[in-house]
Amino acid sequence: MGDDSEWMKLPMDQKCEHKIWKARLNGYEEALKLFHRIKDEKSPEWGKYLGLIKKFVTDSNAVAQLKGLEAALAFIENAHVAGKTTGEVVSGVVGKVFNQPKARAKELGTDICLMYIEIEKAEVVQDELIKGLDNKNPKIVVACIETLRKALCDFGSKIITLKPVVKVLPKQFESREKAVRDEARLLAVEIYRWIRDALRTPLQNINSVQLKELEEEWVKLPTAAPKQTRFLRSQQDLKAKFEQQQAEGGDEVDDDDDEAEAAQVDPYELLEAVEILSKLPKDFYEKIEAKKWQERKEALEAVEALIKNPKLESGDYGDLVRALKKVIGKDANVMLVAMAAKCLAGLAAGLRKKFGTYAGLVVPTILEKFKEKKPQVVLALQEAIDAVFLTTTLQNISEDVLSVMDNKNPSIKQQASLFLARSFRHCTPSTLPKIVLKPFCAAFLKQVNDSAPEVRDAAFEALGTAMKVVGEKAVNPFLTDVDKLKLDKIKECADKVELVGTKGGGGGGEKKAKPAAKAPPPVEAPAKPSGPPKKAPPAKTAGPPKKGKPASAPSAKSKKAPDTKEIVETELSPEVCEEKAAAVLPASCMQLLDSSNWKERLASMEEFQKAVEQMDKSEMPCQALVKMLAKKPGWKETNFQVMQMKLHIVGLIAQKGSFSKTSALVVLDGLVDKIGDVKCGSNAKEALTVIGVACSLPWTAEQVVSMAFAQKNPKNQAETLNWLANAMKEFGFAGINVKAFINNVKTALGATNPAVRTSAIALLGVMYLYMGAPLRMFFEDEKPALLSQIDAEFEKMQGQSPPAPIRGTKKAGADEEGDAAEEEEVDSGAGDSVDVLPRTDISDKITLDMVSKISDKNWKIRKEGLDEVAAVISEAKFIQANIGELPMALKGRLSDSNKLLVQQALNILQQIATAMGPSLKQHVKNMGIPVITFLGDSKANVRAAALSTLNAWVEQTGMKEWLEGEDLSEELKKENPFLRQELLGWLAEKLPTLRTVPTDLMLCVPHLYTCLEDRSGDVRRKAQDALPSFMMHLGYEKMIKAAGKLKPASKDQVVGMLEKARAVMPAKPAVPVKAAASKPASSAPAAKPGVVGKKPPVKAGAKDEEDKSGPIFIHVPNGKEQRIKEEKTLKILKWNFTTPRDEYVEQLKAQMSTCLAKWLQDELFHFDFQRHVKAIGAMIEHMAPECEAVISCLDLILKWFTLRFFDTNTSVLMKALEFLKLLFTMLSRKNYQLNDYEASSFIPYLILKVGESKDVVRKDVRAILTMLCKVYAASKVFPFLMEGTKSKNSKQRSECLDELGCLIENFGMNVCQPTPAKALKEIAVHIGDRDTTVRNAALNTVVAAYNACGDQVFKLIGKLSEKEMSMLEERIKRSAKKTPAASAKQERPQREHPANPNATFLRKPAQEEVPNKLKIMYRTYRIQARAQNAHLEQSAPSIPKEFQLDLDVFENNHTCAREIPDLVQHKLDEVLEPVMIPERKIRSVSPHFDDIHNSTASTINFVISQVASGDINTSIQALAQIDEVLRQADKAEAMSGHIDQFLIATFMQLRLIYNTHMADDRLDKKDIFKLYSCIIGNMLSLFSMEILAREASMGVLKDLMHGLITLMLDSRVEDIEDGQQLIRSVNLLVVRVLEKSDQTNILSALLVLLQDSLISTAGSPMFSELVMKCLWRMIRFLPQTINSINLDRILLDVHNFMKVFPKEKLKQLKSDVPHRTLKTLLHTLCRLTGAKILEHMSMIENRNESELEAHLRRVVKHSANLSGLKSDKCSEKGALRSDDKVIMAKVSDILSEIFKKIGSKENTKEGLTELYEYKQKYSDADLEPFLRNTSQFFQSYVERGLRMIESEREGKGRIQTSTVIPQHSTDSYLPSSSTVPISSNGEDMNAAAYYERLKILRQRRGLENSTPEEDRPPLSSLRPSVASSTDMLHSKLSQLKESREHFQQEQSHSHSPTRSSSPASNLDDLKKRLERIKSNRQ
Repeated sequence: MGDDSEWMKLPMDQKCEHKIWKARLNGYEEALKLFHRIKDEKSPEWGKYLGLIKKFVTDSNAVAQLKGLEAALAFIENAHVAGKTTGEVVSGVVGKVFNQPKARAKELGTDICLMYIEIEKAEVVQDELIKGLDNKNPKIVVACIETLRKALCDFGSKIITLKPVVKVLPKQFESREKAVRDEARLLAVEIYRWIRDALRTPLQNINSVQLKELEEEWVKLPTAAPKQTRFLRSQQDLKAKFEQQQAEGGDEVDDDDDEAEAAQVDPYELLEAVEILSKLPKDFYEKIEAKKWQERKEALEAVEALIKNPKLESGDYGDLVRALKKVIGKDANVMLVAMAAKCLAGLAAGLRKKFGTYAGLVVPTILEKFKEKKPQVVLALQEAIDAVFLTTTLQNISEDVLSVMDNKNPSIKQQASLFLARSFRHCTPSTLPKIVLKPFCAAFLKQVNDSAPEVRDAAFEALGTAMKVVGEKAVNPFLTDVDKLKLDKIKECADKVELVGTKGGGGGGEKKAKPAAKAPPPVEAPAKPSGPPKKAPPAKTAGPPKKGKPASAPSAKSKKAPDTKEIVETELSPEVCEEKAAAVLPASCMQLLDSSNWKERLASMEEFQKAVEQMDKSEMPCQALVKMLAKKPGWKETNFQVMQMKLHIVGLIAQKGSFSKTSALVVLDGLVDKIGDVKCGSNAKEALTVIGVACSLPWTAEQVVSMAFAQKNPKNQAETLNWLANAMKEFGFAGINVKAFINNVKTALGATNPAVRTSAIALLGVMYLYMGAPLRMFFEDEKPALLSQIDAEFEKMQGQSPPAPIRGTKKAGADEEGDAAEEEEVDSGAGDSVDVLPRTDISDKITLDMVSKISDKNWKIRKEGLDEVAAVISEAKFIQANIGELPMALKGRLSDSNKLLVQQALNILQQIATAMGPSLKQHVKNMGIPVITFLGDSKANVRAAALSTLNAWVEQTGMKEWLEGEDLSEELKKENPFLRQELLGWLAEKLPTLRTVPTDLMLCVPHLYTCLEDRSGDVRRKAQDALPSFMMHLGYEKMIKAAGKLKPASKDQVVGMLEKARAVMPAKPAVPVKAAASKPASSAPAAKPGVVGKKPPVKAGAKDEEDKSGPIFIHVPNGKEQRIKEEKTLKILKWNFTTPRDEYVEQLKAQMSTCLAKWLQDELFHFDFQRHVKAIGAMIEHMAPECEAVISCLDLILKWFTLRFFDTNTSVLMKALEFLKLLFTMLSRKNYQLNDYEASSFIPYLILKVGESKDVVRKDVRAILTMLCKVYAASKVFPFLMEGTKSKNSKQRSECLDELGCLIENFGMNVCQPTPAKALKEIAVHIGDRDTTVRNAALNTVVAAYNACGDQVFKLIGKLSEKEMSMLEERIKRSAKKTPAASAKQERPQREHPANPNATFLRKPAQEEVPNKLKIMYRTYRIQARAQNAHLEQSAPSIPKEFQLDLDVFENNHTCAREIPDLVQHKLDEVLEPVMIPERKIRSVSPHFDDIHNSTASTINFVISQVASGDINTSIQALAQIDEVLRQADKAEAMSGHIDQFLIATFMQLRLIYNTHMADDRLDKKDIFKLYSCIIGNMLSLFSMEILAREASMGVLKDLMHGLITLMLDSRVEDIEDGQQLIRSVNLLVVRVLEKSDQTNILSALLVLLQDSLISTAGSPMFSELVMKCLWRMIRFLPQTINSINLDRILLDVHNFMKVFPKEKLKQLKSDVPHRTLKTLLHTLCRLTGAKILEHMSMIENRNESELEAHLRRVVKHSANLSGLKSDKCSEKGALRSDDKVIMAKVSDILSEIFKKIGSKENTKEGLTELYEYKQKYSDADLEPFLRNTSQFFQSYVERGLRMIESEREGKGRIQTSTVIPQHSTDSYLPSSSTVPISSNGEDMNAAAYYERLKILRQRRGLENSTPEEDRPPLSSLRPSVASSTDMLHSKLSQLKESREHFQQEQSHSHSPTRSSSPASNLDDLKKRLERIKSNRQ
């Protein structure tokens, strides 16, 4: 007992594993009690016993084992985690329990197995039990079979998968042990209960005695279907229902259910597939071709033996099928034909769906062979074609069958009809849609009247079957012309027909429909193979339609009955009509109908109308009434009032009565005659529309159009076409026979009357909406001019969708047939529209010669063959489905070794798709599916070709054919990463657009799961993307169930992904409106399963939310100090590695656990990168509110981010950098300084990323490094960067050197560590680097050092090679040249802060590819900023560094504007007074600035500067405010004086959108569209006010027009939603600009723009074309505007244009339009002004050399014949001289005007300026006559004034030379910055653009002083500037700069001569200023 006492003390789990059996027994007993005690199935307590349960059941002691089994059963029943133990426990039960002698043990073992099944582990249990059947111990085998039988008996065949059981069952009948055989027999009986006869085939080969016994047992079984008696945990609702029914004793409903189930098991699915191709005799193909029939027979017998296998393995049966087809088609021996047909039937039955590929190949041959009379041949052929039909769809073979329906041989016709009748029986209304049925019915109707009775009978049978399948209502429209006798015969046949899968006509069908409709709730059902593939799906889809039928039947009948009467209405004689009319119309009305007095006729019509309105539909004799209306005077009625009434009454009769086509023909002629009448036309159209409703639009349209074109009245023709266009929109396009009236449309297009042509084109536009591109094919032969009009109309319609029909749809509403039927109807419309195309049969052109060429050994001949095929197809344009042997030949080429031929074959397949249209469906399996293989090709171009081919096919065929069968899953199975990622990507794109998919899609799921774990990241990503699309169709439950078969490790991962996919699962596309309306109730139930399914996750989500609500960073006091201490004492690993090892990650995880919320830590260390992104997002949100806690664990946060730097995922990296930028901003705001421990564990890893290949990453890293210097000493950052320069990555080296340069430049030489000498020596080493960027960066860094410490740098850098030294000296010299000249005192500071590009370190612009000019632009900004710093420092050295302006940060980060207000803390007033820095006008960038600033002008300046903002929202806000001002007439004048400035900002924004925003995929295109809309709206407001519009200067208008035209031509805009609308608005705006601007300025701008666009080769030719269109418009309006135009300026512009483009050069251009434009302009001007035009050439230098003058003289001479001069008979020289006199007189006037100004006190300065400019322009001008009579003082005053202006101009000239465009020189001509769109060549030609951007930036930051108007230099009165707006901006800037310099010089007592700060200041100002300077000096 001592031993006992020892184990008694042990805990329970140790007892259970004790070596003493009693201890174990005691342990099991305790466990059993505990398991019953634990109430919560999810209690963590269960987890402790997971590993012990197997030991419970496999205990070696029998007594203990029994107790262990009881405990295990309790565990499995109650524990949530029990499922994890299934495999090991069941295998333990099978091996160690089933062999026990005790019955109780076996019983418990069986119970355990059944309990596992109950907790949803049926598959694992079944697998283990089936493994047990191979055990050598018969006891175990018997127990396993018994357990399987019990499981099947309890749970039913839905849960126990029978296929694997049936597979092993025959083997058990062969056992030596009787007990096994007996148990097997019992199992077979049980299986038979569930699947009935499906079991016979698998057991057909067992011992005949056993089979006989079985048969006897089977017969005894009750016929009632068995029921499931035990339910899974997920089926508790079913269990409750079952118990309720048991209690009530009624179970009718379930009977149906089970019947459906019984039908679901297909014997075929229970069979093993047999491979027969390898078993064919080796000489089979020789023998089948042999001359002796006996040998051919042997070959066929061999095949016949093989195809007895009921299920065949898939493979390439093409050759075998072709051989059999040849025997059927060509063999003379009828016995062999019958054998071959049997073989084909066997193949089709054995392969099922997989045979579908070959169906199109054999069907035509079999049909042709029906000409044989011998019954056994006909029977064999029937069997063959029936078997083939089951492998394909009716649609795929419809063309082949239809082609033989009018064969001369009656046998063929009869057998084809009988075949269709048999096929229809397998169909349902959804698989036999109207589009398929319609052509068949037409063929049957011909055969109904055939002379051969057997053909007629067959046709009746087929029609009857069709009527039975789709219902009378669907077939009746096709039987309109059938007489009653025949109709009765068809109905009689319909009643006899028994459809496949129904028990007895209708009743069975109805009964069948119920279970099918109920099928969805049990999720597993569809996953199981169900029934023969052909039969099962129809049974399902048949459900809803049949249900819907009884409800709608009465309404349908009542609707249809009158239709049938009306259609067969015979024509009545006039007497009968009068009789019938008299019965319903008042007598007075009848008498007055033909009265000669119109008033009496009108009165009669009124009575007629009243009578019709009161008449009942059933008693209205429509034909009689309309004939009364047509009675004399009938349609020749002369009084319009009577006529209007008549037409109105026709409409009423058609609307109210049963109006037939016979009645319609009476009135149509009259209606068409009146349709063009002004007064009666609308009534006639209304009547036609109503007749369209009554008699169908297609018929009415055909009649009306042919009648209209039989007349000669163009008005009627035009209006008829207009009516038809409108009617098509109202009725829809379904059923319209385009061919019927296409010829009339062609006639209309050729009509002389323009109205007819216009109407015809408009009608084509409407047809295009429905038919699309194929419509154009009919008009290819039209004249080009007409074709271009048609194309323009089509273009208008592109992108529009046809309107929903509003008429003629009532019937469809009444006969709703569920979704499927509706959908098919929609399709049929589309199908019809394509069928109108004239399709060519090219089968005879695909010759054997061509096919053999395609298969030739020589690739060149193969290519030739393919070329021929392509030529045949492109010549035919539209082809029929029959393309002979081509499919097989092309399929061969797809596997060609020559990739070029593969691509060509793919292109041909694409061509075939477009040419063949919808009938392509039949070729999907044999030509389409092989294309998928090429998505796996290693060459990207082949993959791309395959993908576009695939899409072209799917566009024609839809997806259904592609998803049916195993083809897709077979492709996914291939382990090719390219194939998998392309195919999954394609499926992810296509599946969400489908409403339903075939169940075969489920076959792809296992392979999809494999792809989720593929080695390739791309495949994994695509598989994840595809998950939601699959789930959308298959449902979450099915997907989870499929995941159950995976290995545990994979399963967990996949289940996680499924959960994620479930959250983003797309909704199924909405049901089309019609169908949705038809079943309003169905939407509610549909929603339910989803809701139920989603409840648990929703709860979990709520729980998560609760967890996540608190703070996520936890402040641990002294936590960081403790960690630093531990690292110093080496208690933990030092954070130092080249790549992070697991121990580092684990250490960090442990450290973070105390500092972060649990859920956040889980996310941060999750394997899925998307979780990381989510976690960083949460950290960003919590950073600001929890900043203290963030700082307390900063070291850990930074360490975690260093781990992310080693990830390859860009999205995580970008998110991480975003966080870090915000983090360092927050740290600097808190004035926190990093400690060395934090810095050393983060900065080295950050520097690794500065060498990243992606620009966006590098840009962010650079920004972080800049911020880093604010929170960590720059001198400490320096060594890290020095370390970074040693990297092997050249990008990293160059970036680190750039950063070092920035540090030296910003912080001086003291930043260099350890000493400047050591640091510079290491930096100088890189001057000899192989990489150019590294060399440049090193040189720039040394130059920065040189600027800081001068020549001493040469000592510090040590020895350099001669080459390196010369490079350095050259760079320094270049930097010195570019430093602006400055006074001696300024020299030193200037050197420290150089304004030179080479020595300046830029943070590189975002794109590496940015052209050099743009880089220079960035640099220019930096130079400007640094120059400003220099001034700040020299005059106020006390100002700290934080006032340096980093323009890049401003440009790239619009948020920083909000930090500017911090500057207000400093008192800057005294500091800034002396320097006159432009004062800050604003303190914050708040859009609500009214309260900040009172000055309207500066407010407007500020808002305008925001218009050019890089931030879309800022720009939109600014534009909204300006729009507010512009819309209010009283406020709009405030904009006066700011127009140029506003327009400049606007076109800068346009340029920014064009170059940056549109190219940025991250931006939402809707935002860009909104911004465009705001800009255009503002402009339209501005240019609707002429006063403001006229202020726009020429240069600005030029740039504006450039921007607008570029926008109009931007193809990317069209891709935006409503892009067309936008372009139309721009068009309107351009017209407005042309009308409202100053006419001189706009004309001048257009001329200069045209000149620039013709010079620029990079621009688009369309650009010039549009500029010229604008010019033509201006020319058209010249007669009205000529008086407001300054002709001198226009002629000068034309002169400049002709200098750049002389006549010869103009004629050399590709287009002659520019030349014609110029000529037209000059001719118009001459015409309007006459000879006076020659007086307006005063602004042109060297007139005699000008080509313009000669041209004008010619024009004037030609037009006026030199009217005045002609009489003088002067020579041309004389004329020239006289003209010169005129000009001399004008010059004299100008000079005397100038001297007058100089003489007046007020205008003296202006006069001098004008005189100076005049002298500049005319250097040889003689001023002597004007100065001769003046005093000496005046003369010297003039000379002195001119000298001063000259010196002023030279000073400016130095600054301006680089930017101002020479105005007249042609050779040095450069287009202005905006001339060439940057996108085309990436370069701006004009540096002034940089100043323009700088000014906008300065204004945005409030640094811009607006220059007063009077300070501007006066523009020359003779020659206004031609420079663009950028030059204007530049001149403004230079003035600003000049005035500032002037004040600086004053303050620093400069000796330099004083210059006026503004050219407009007068002499008195100068004198006063001079006095002030003198007093200062004293």
